[in-house]
Amino acid sequence: MIPEKSPEFRFIDRVRRLAGQAPGVSLGIGDDAAAVTFESGRPAVVTSDMLLEGVHFQIPPATPHDVGRKSINVNLSDLAAMAALPRFAVVSVCLPRGRSIGDELMDGIIESASEFDVTIIGGDTNAWDGPLIVSVTAIGEAHAKGLVTRSGAKTGDWICVTGEFGGSLAGRHLSFTPRVREATFLHEAAALTAMLDVSDGLVADLFHILEESQCGAVLDAEAIPISEAARSLASDRTPLQRALGDGEDFELLFTLPADEGQRLLARSDLPVRVTRIGEIVAEAGCRLREEGSMTELPRLGWSHQIEPGR
Repeated sequence: MIPEKSPEFRFIDRVRRLAGQAPGVSLGIGDDAAAVTFESGRPAVVTSDMLLEGVHFQIPPATPHDVGRKSINVNLSDLAAMAALPRFAVVSVCLPRGRSIGDELMDGIIESASEFDVTIIGGDTNAWDGPLIVSVTAIGEAHAKGLVTRSGAKTGDWICVTGEFGGSLAGRHLSFTPRVREATFLHEAAALTAMLDVSDGLVADLFHILEESQCGAVLDAEAIPISEAARSLASDRTPLQRALGDGEDFELLFTLPADEGQRLLARSDLPVRVTRIGEIVAEAGCRLREEGSMTELPRLGWSHQIEPGR
C-alpha cells in the first residue's frame, strides 16, 4: 500500500495539474529542475520579484487571490518593460502555518499566468510561523526586434508614459494588468530608445533611465496624467506630487525620437492612453517645468531601507 502524500506534496500535485503543459516545455513540474527550449533562438529574459506580507500587501484587505495575481503580474510588468514575451515562471512560496491560504494564492497565480499564456514550470514550498512570502521568477523571450533597455535615451527624445499615475494604494497596486501587449505594440510601432515599468515612482524610475543613458530630463507639470485616485485621496501631498512619487502604477515610461513620437501619438489605434510628459536634455538631473519656472526634483518614490554591509 502506498502511503498517503503529505499536505506539501498534495499541494504540489494540485499546482502541477493547474499549470499543465505548453510548447517549449520539454520537462515541467515533477523533477528536480525543469527544461525549456526557445525554438526561435532568441535570448531568454529573466526577472525575479519577492512580495512580503506587511510590506507589499496586507491580508486583509487583500485576499490571497489578489496576492497571487500581483506576484505574477509584477514580474510580467518587468518583462513588458523590455518588450519581451512572457513564457514561463517559477514560483516559490513560504506559507504561514495555521492559515489556509495556499490554494487561493495559487489560483490567483495560475489565473494571471494563463491570461498571458505563461506556464508555471517549477518552484518551492515552505511553511513557517511568519507572514506570507511569495517569490516568482519569470522567463520571457526577446522580441524579434530585440530588447528595449534603459540605456538608449538621447538628447531631444520625447518622454512618454502609458496610463495615469498616483493613488495606487487605493487598490490598483493589486488589480493592475501588466502592459505586456501594449509594450509589444509600442515596440513594433515606433523606434523606442529606452523603456521601463514604473514601480517605485514616476520620478524615481525616470532617474534609472537618466543614469543609464547619462542624460537629464525636463518634465511638464501640466502634462502629467494624474489618476482619479490621486485626486480623491486625502493627503498632505497634492495630486501632482502623488502622481510623481506614489509608485506601484506599473505603467510604461519610455523615450523615443521626437519625429517617432509625433507619428505614434497621431495613430488612432493606440491600445492605451499615451502621453508626452517631457523631453530628454543633456544636463544631468530631473527638473519640473510649471507655470514658467523650473524646479529640481528629488528622486521621490519608494525605496527599501537596505543597510549596506560593513
